[in-house]
Amino acid sequence: MVPDDTRGRLALPALAVAVAAVSSAAIIIRLTDAPAISVAFWRCALGVLFLAPAAFFRREGFPRGRNMYIAAASGVALGAHFGFWVSSLDYTSVAASVVLVTSAPIFVAFLSYVFLGERTPRLSFLGILVALVGTVAIAADDSVGSAALFGNMLALAGAATFAVYVLTGRFSRTGGVGFLGYSIVAYTAGAATLLPVAVFSGADLWGYSAETWFWLFMLTLGPQILGHTVMNWALAYLDASIISGAVLAEPVVSAILAWLILAETPGKPTILGGVVVLFGLFLLLRGYRK
Repeated sequence: MVPDDTRGRLALPALAVAVAAVSSAAIIIRLTDAPAISVAFWRCALGVLFLAPAAFFRREGFPRGRNMYIAAASGVALGAHFGFWVSSLDYTSVAASVVLVTSAPIFVAFLSYVFLGERTPRLSFLGILVALVGTVAIAADDSVGSAALFGNMLALAGAATFAVYVLTGRFSRTGGVGFLGYSIVAYTAGAATLLPVAVFSGADLWGYSAETWFWLFMLTLGPQILGHTVMNWALAYLDASIISGAVLAEPVVSAILAWLILAETPGKPTILGGVVVLFGLFLLLRGYRK
């Protein structure tokens, strides 16, 4: 067993690895020669494949009763999030898509106020307004093509559904339910949500080249397992505000990777809007820390 103090010292380096892994998602998706809905489906389905052995080895409890319904509802929202966001990359730039999908905290704050009656701090409210100005600037950037606006709207839909995923998870009763068990149920529900969409849209779910399967596995192993799972592990040793702040680096790292690997340079409105959005999200998160 690794002592807790050693794990604590490893938390920051692990968080850096997690942010890098999450930031690579859009690049890997672009390198994957498969329909967007199929990529989203396999990201959920392969997530179950990766997590199941670990859950069995750890003998983690699976959600039952009320928690089962919550995990399933959460998975439906997660599946929708992947479907919208992955599809957005077919129409808009990596930088615009990732910045817009990272705006999920705006939707979390709004939905928390509407459905849970949670008060939004003044600084956070200001941050929301600032971020909204940035999203308008990005949405108006058509430098990557006339379909960019549609792609940007898909990315925002991905942010909204991710907010639903986060808020749904807050209603779970974690007693006796392991994180891996909960995640497996959510990923299964996400895959089940995307499967009929893929079938009815005529998207191929197999018959890919070995290279495409490689990228699909890397998408699951990297952003999903080394990214989000490691971030959840780091929450036990780092303040949530540190995690939230680190996530703001994702659009920056993604844009740099897109420039280096895909030779994709975002338009000036996206760059300016991205800076404004990230500053707004910083104010939003800062307000909740006070």
